[in-house]
Amino acid sequence: MNPKSKSTMALVSLASLMSWAATPQGAQAQTFATVYNFNGKTGDAPYAELVQGTSGELYGTTNVGGNNGIGSIFKITTGGTRVTLHSFCSEGTYPDCTDGQNPFAGLVQGTNGDFYGTTEDGGANGGGTVFKMGSGGKLTTLHAFCSQTNCTDGESPYAGIIQGTNGDFYGTTEAGGNTSCFHGCGTIFKMTAKGTLTTLYSFCALAACADGESPFAGLIEGANGEFYGTTYFGGAKGGGTVFKLTAAGKLTTLYSFCSKTDCADGQEPYAGLIQAANGSFYGTTEAGGTHGDGSVFAITAAGKLTTLYSFCSQSSCADGETPEGGLIQGTDGNFYGTTTEGGAHGRGSVFQITAESTLTTLYSFCSDGTFPACKDGDLPYAGLTQATNGDFYGTAWGGGLHTDGTVFSVSMGLGAFVETQRSSGKVGAAVTILGSDLTGATEVTFNGTSATFSVVSASEITTTVPTGATTGFVEVTTPGGTLTSNKSFTVTP
Repeated sequence: MNPKSKSTMALVSLASLMSWAATPQGAQAQTFATVYNFNGKTGDAPYAELVQGTSGELYGTTNVGGNNGIGSIFKITTGGTRVTLHSFCSEGTYPDCTDGQNPFAGLVQGTNGDFYGTTEDGGANGGGTVFKMGSGGKLTTLHAFCSQTNCTDGESPYAGIIQGTNGDFYGTTEAGGNTSCFHGCGTIFKMTAKGTLTTLYSFCALAACADGESPFAGLIEGANGEFYGTTYFGGAKGGGTVFKLTAAGKLTTLYSFCSKTDCADGQEPYAGLIQAANGSFYGTTEAGGTHGDGSVFAITAAGKLTTLYSFCSQSSCADGETPEGGLIQGTDGNFYGTTTEGGAHGRGSVFQITAESTLTTLYSFCSDGTFPACKDGDLPYAGLTQATNGDFYGTAWGGGLHTDGTVFSVSMGLGAFVETQRSSGKVGAAVTILGSDLTGATEVTFNGTSATFSVVSASEITTTVPTGATTGFVEVTTPGGTLTSNKSFTVTP
């Protein structure tokens, strides 16, 4: 898989908003809207998913574009007001951009309020970076990869990082590490908030890379405290893997793709995993499946894999093909994602799939009939984010008014909810609650146990896990009604 790149388009001073009412198949009503059109100067080729910050705004990256044409970090309201927070190569030393260049991944907001991310290229050694950025846009490079001989500390982090329950950050690099591979086979790393990096695992430690190779995707922390992820290549059959990793760095391969004839079980998982409410893990493969054009799968913690759907099951791949983005579980319990190609017009789609494998195409890009311009967006590589207003948001790599990509929304009519910035903690642990209209909140409960709290803003509440709290959902009582968290909060011993 060769990630795409594009040249910066002509600079345009103003961006416009457009929206279309979509009437795709499926029983639920849904509405698609283009929230923002990038124009080169404001960014170009957004490749990653968005994240909602405690400010209530959405934060993301563009792979190229920005003031220096090398990528940018931006924030945007759900109404489409966008601000560039950082343009990479800000020191003007291209191609030696010490602050990094070409971010493929999105951001994560740490418990300290800062945002953390990666760049695939650039940095002091040209191998990519890990950075943090304050809410005002001040960027600090925490680690420049290839700081060790032969890049044994890793190279080219395509994925973002996560913050573990212990406060440290965890991520992957697609290359570097084990020198038995050309440019290395990829790594898993841990990093402190101050930037001290430890390589936990280097892939291709086993013969024929049976343990996996080239993790393009990042990690998730499971409810059991172990980390889970995918590799794009390698494994027993060479089609990629699903793995778990202990905090001490012991890796176990849970599944090797292409274990079935013609890779009917899927091949080359570019995206990572999610852990659903039922405890199982869900993900996508870019290739393989019954028709060779990608799949949706579920896998248990013990490694039993079930293929839920194979794309291109419909004529002309109207149901989509080549999903490079991952899945999310919506507050209705269904799973949502995108396909990079396929759909009714061949330029990508947004889909919903139930746990029982029923797939509904919610929107097909280029529906306005303007190919190759595709003013409603083109080639959505990234997955979706459900904001606390209930709607889903994503990015299209190309298309839009200026062909430089878009931010879009899909409304399924789902209600507002709250989200805890950390999903577990001990009694007394500080917890930030994110929402959309929290002003005037009168009560916060953890599975029914009341907690003391402070309303910081309309989108943020700070609280602590109360004595007597048990694992369950967090609820916030507001003048507009009671808002329930989208995930259960685990109270740890």
